Amino acid sequence: MIRYLIFPLFLLGSLSSAFSQVRGIVKDIAGEPIIGANVFWLGTTTGTTTGESGKFSLPETGTSDKLVVRFVGYRSDTIHIDRVDTVWEIVLQDGAVMDEVQVSARRMGTMKIRAGILNQDMISTAELSRAACCNLGESFTTNPSVDVSYSDAATGAKQIKLLGLSGTYVQMLAENIPNYRGVASPYALGYIPGPWMQSIQVSKGASSVKNGYESITGQINVEFKKPQTTESVSANLFANSLAKIEANFDGNIHLNQRVSTALLAHYENNLMAHDSNDDGFMDFPRVEQYNFQNRWAYMGDRYVFQAGIKALMEDRTGGQMRSYRATDGMPRYDIDIRTERYEAFTKNAYIFDKEKNTNVALILSGSLHRQDAGYGYKLYDVDQWNGYASLMFETEFDKRNSLSTGLSLNYDDYDQSYKLSHTFDTLGARDKEIVPGAYVQYTYNWNDKLMIMAGLRADYSSVYGTFVTPRAHVKWAPNEIFNLRASAGKGYRATHALAENNYLLASSRRVVIDPDLDMEEAWNYGVSAALYIPLFHKTLNLNLEYYYTDFLRQMVVDMDSNPHEVHFTQLKGKSYSHTFQAEASYPFFKGFTLTAAYRLTDVKTTYGGVLRERPFVGRYKGLLTASYQTPLGIWQFDVTLQLNGGGRLPQSYMLEQGIPAWNSRYKAYEQLNVQVTRYFRHWSIYVGGENLTGFKQKNPIIDASNPWGSNFDSTLTWGPMHGAVYYVGVRFNWERL
Repeated sequence: MIRYLIFPLFLLGSLSSAFSQVRGIVKDIAGEPIIGANVFWLGTTTGTTTGESGKFSLPETGTSDKLVVRFVGYRSDTIHIDRVDTVWEIVLQDGAVMDEVQVSARRMGTMKIRAGILNQDMISTAELSRAACCNLGESFTTNPSVDVSYSDAATGAKQIKLLGLSGTYVQMLAENIPNYRGVASPYALGYIPGPWMQSIQVSKGASSVKNGYESITGQINVEFKKPQTTESVSANLFANSLAKIEANFDGNIHLNQRVSTALLAHYENNLMAHDSNDDGFMDFPRVEQYNFQNRWAYMGDRYVFQAGIKALMEDRTGGQMRSYRATDGMPRYDIDIRTERYEAFTKNAYIFDKEKNTNVALILSGSLHRQDAGYGYKLYDVDQWNGYASLMFETEFDKRNSLSTGLSLNYDDYDQSYKLSHTFDTLGARDKEIVPGAYVQYTYNWNDKLMIMAGLRADYSSVYGTFVTPRAHVKWAPNEIFNLRASAGKGYRATHALAENNYLLASSRRVVIDPDLDMEEAWNYGVSAALYIPLFHKTLNLNLEYYYTDFLRQMVVDMDSNPHEVHFTQLKGKSYSHTFQAEASYPFFKGFTLTAAYRLTDVKTTYGGVLRERPFVGRYKGLLTASYQTPLGIWQFDVTLQLNGGGRLPQSYMLEQGIPAWNSRYKAYEQLNVQVTRYFRHWSIYVGGENLTGFKQKNPIIDASNPWGSNFDSTLTWGPMHGAVYYVGVRFNWERL
C-alpha cells in the first residue's frame, strides 16, 4: 500500500527538473517586504503570491518574459526577466498611477499564499467587494474555511468558527498585534468596518510563536488601509431593506516624502426594529455605532515608524418590541449594551542590513474597553485595560538560514460588577494578569523546495505560572505544481467566563461558574496539500487539508447537564476536533472564476461525564461561489451558494405534555447571496441580496411570551433570524495623480 502512495509523490517530485524557477523578493520603498503581492507572467494565468518575507518563486512558462507585480496601494511594475540565476529584488513605488491601460488576466480575490510556510489565505479588497462587506463578520461570506453565526437571538452577538471551534480559540490580530480579546470578543466582528480593511490573512492550525501563545486553531490578521499609500479619498454609502444604513470615509495625505497621515470614519444605524415571527421580540438588536481611526507613518531609509489611535462608541438595544404590552403586568424585557473602546499603538523598526533583512522592532499597544450591559434583571458591567509590548530581532544568516527572537509583555485588568439573578445582590470581581515571555524561531529554506520552521516560547503568568509553547512547520514543494505542508503546535488561553460569554445572560438559565478554572491548553496538528495543475492554458487550484485539535485542559460551557443552567466548568474527559476540507478553483474563461469547497467536521466534548457532539456546530458545509467580470471591467456579477449542515442542540427539558421543549437536532439549510456591481471611473454602484433562499429559524427564542419565567432562553440560535435581505451601496474613490 505504501508504495502506491509514494509513487505519485515521486512522480510529482521528478517534474521539478522540467521547470526553471524565477525567484525574488518584493519590497516597498522603505525596504519592508510586501506580503501577499500578486506576481504573474504577463498575458497568462500562471502566478503566485509573495510569502511572509515578501519572497516568491515562479516557474518560467516559455511564452512570456515579462513579470507583472501588483499590490493594492502601490504602482504595478512589469519586469523584463532575462536571467533565472539571480534573486530579483523588486521595489514597488507608492501609488496606483497607470500610464497606459493593459488588460490582463483577472486575479482571484482570495489567494493561497504559495510561497509561505504557513497554510494561509489572503482575502484582498477585490474579494471583500464581492459582497455586502459592512464589517469583519460579513467578510467571510465567500470563504469556505471560516463560519460566522449569531450566538443568540437577542443581543446580535456573532462568533467566528475556525476548524469547527469557536472564535475564542482563534487569535485575532490587528496588523499582527493581538487585539479584540476578552470582553471585546462577543461583538468584535462588528468593530472593524469592511471599507477600512486592506486585506485579511487567515492562518490555520499552529501559527508562528511571534505573536504569542493564544492561537489554538489559527490566526486572523486584519491589515488596515495605510497612510503611506497613494493619496486618496474614499467613501462608501450603504442601505438595506431592513432599514440599516452605513457611511464610511477614509482619506490620507503625504505631509512630505516621509511623513503621512490618514483618517478613517464609520457610522451605522439600524433605524427600525423588526419582529417577523410575531413573538414580541426584535429579530436582531438596533445598533448605532460611531468609529474613528487616525494613523501616522514615517518611512525613513532605515527607520520606520507607525502609530494610530482608535475610538468606538456603540449602543446596542434589543429585547421585546417597544410596542409590546404585557397582559400579566410584568415590565418589558429590555437588553441594552453600551460600549466605549479606545486604542493606541506604535510600531517602530530599524533596519540594520537590508540585504539580510536584519532589523529590530518595538511594538507598543494599549486599549480600554468599557461595557455596561443589562439583560432584563441581569447586569454585567466591566472595564478591561490591556497593555502589550513586543521587542523583536530578525536576521537572515544566508539564503537558507534565518532567525527571529524577541521578548513580550502582556497586561490584562478586568474590573467587573454583575448581577446574575433578581434575588442576588450586585457582586464585584477584579482579575489581573501579567505575562512576560520570550521566544526564538528558526527557519531553514532550501531553494523554496524544503522549508522548516521551528519555534519555542516560554511565558510566565502571574496567575497560572510558567508554560512553554512549541510549534513546528514543514513545507515541501518539489515543483510549482505540488506542495505539501505539515504543522504541529501547542496553544494556551486564559479563561474569562463572563467577559467572553456575557451574551448567555439573555436567558433565564442559572449561571454557575466553578472556582479556580484552569488555563486552557491544546495541541493542534495539521497537514495540507495544494496542487496547481496546468489545464487548457489555465491553472486548476486544488487544496486538501486535515486538522486535529486535542484539548488537554478546557473551560467547558455546559448547557446539557441541566437545561435550566449554564455551567462553566473544567473539562473532565475528552474534547477534540477533526476537520477535513477540499477546495477547487478554476477560471473557466476570461473574467470568470468558479470555486467549490466541502468541509466535514467532527467536534466532541465531554459534558457531565458524557462525550457528546459540540452543540451548534454544523456537521458539514458546502460552498459554491462564482464571479464574472466583463472584459472591460465595467460590470461584475457574484453569486455564492452555501449548504450548512445540521447539528446538535443542547439537551432539552420536558414540557407538561411530555414532549421536549425543542428538538435535539437542527436540519441542514441553504443560503444564496447575489451581487451586481457597475464600475465607473471614480465610483461604483452595487446592488444585491442576502439569504435569497428565504430560510430562517422559526421561533429562535424559547418561551418568548414569558421572558421573566424559568423557561425563557434566547441562546439556542443556529440559523438566520431573517429572510431575504436586499441592499444597495455606492463606493467613491479619488486618487491624486
